[in-house]
Amino acid sequence: MSQSERTRVGVATRAGTAEAATVTVPVDRVVAIIPARAGSKGLPGKNSTPVGGVPLIVRAVRSALAAPSIDRVVVTTDGDAIAALARDAGADVVQRPQELAGDTASSESALLHALASIEDETGALPEATVFIQATSPFIDAADLEVAVRTVLDRDADVVFSAVESHSFLWRARPDHDGTVEGVNHSAAVRPRRQDRDVEYRETGAFYVLRTEGFREAGHRFFGRVAVRLVPEVHAIEIDTAADLAISTALARVIDPSPHPLIDVDAVVTDFDGVHTDDTASVDTLGRESVRVSRRDGHGVKRLREAGIPMLILSAETNSVVAARAEKLRVDVEHGIDDKATVLVAWAERVGVPLDRIAYLGNDLADLACMRIVGWPVSVADADPAVIAAARVVLSRVGGAGAVRELSDAIIAARGTHEN
Repeated sequence: MSQSERTRVGVATRAGTAEAATVTVPVDRVVAIIPARAGSKGLPGKNSTPVGGVPLIVRAVRSALAAPSIDRVVVTTDGDAIAALARDAGADVVQRPQELAGDTASSESALLHALASIEDETGALPEATVFIQATSPFIDAADLEVAVRTVLDRDADVVFSAVESHSFLWRARPDHDGTVEGVNHSAAVRPRRQDRDVEYRETGAFYVLRTEGFREAGHRFFGRVAVRLVPEVHAIEIDTAADLAISTALARVIDPSPHPLIDVDAVVTDFDGVHTDDTASVDTLGRESVRVSRRDGHGVKRLREAGIPMLILSAETNSVVAARAEKLRVDVEHGIDDKATVLVAWAERVGVPLDRIAYLGNDLADLACMRIVGWPVSVADADPAVIAAARVVLSRVGGAGAVRELSDAIIAARGTHEN
């Protein structure tokens, strides 16, 4: 990442006397700002909702950090949960005041407030500001980079993401008589697609702005405006539950390999339906027994030998859970109603951040835990809602090698880093 430097003169105090001090402070040339309100009427908690197992705010931060010309990523939010996710993903956070956090507050007002905070901190403004909307889950860092370079090279003052449109648009007639009229065409002439001038539809994903011009104009479109064309499949913007469902389905196609190397430092799993096939045998005395896989046992051993802590976290109060955990020599908590709270406490105890933990689940009770870890994982036969929330869906079902499959992916990632 490229950074310029500027010299600032301040006052330093030494031995009770004030003296001038010259301090060289890095000044970021390009800063990405992501507004992310905590509230949303259409889809509550939208900005922290996972798509393909990754919260939207985290997706946005990662896309920005992956663009070489972006020096710094700042999330402006009024939500503590969003702020925590953003920091864990590598962004800085600006606390948005309540007067800028309501439904009527414009995105521009949040950007200008964040820029003022940056100027107060560094004494300077970035040359370019990248406005990113977290509700667009499929932002390609390569597209961001091209747009940023276009502004830095002074080929345009504003570049926004768009797709080509050849649609015939209609609108209600001014007299509101229930009929419509053409907007971008004559109703009497229907030219072929190739004979029409191309038009562009904003995707809403990102806008790269020359900062000085933006502050002067107070809005995102000023001076010379250009577009960065992006694939139609990247153009979806999440506003409704239907948009979220479509994005979740697309994530399985657009995101990297469905079986990536899982880079984590700790593992937490459910028990029933993960270490077992979610069935139990009951004898005439009412004693339960379950069937487990030796392959899973070997997988846990590999994790233990690699120094990766593991916790079995179960809502069931059953001696078989504790017995299996003792056999595997891993931590266990069972008979737990609030699994997420116990997971957080365990993570603090073993000293592993939540974003460095994989959670393997299969049923609805696992969703709360899956939403707060960096790697939510599901077995192949999990509840559809769990599969939708997972970053990785394993090929193995519960009780038949799913834990081993997860351990192999984690060990492989660790081996790749060592190599």
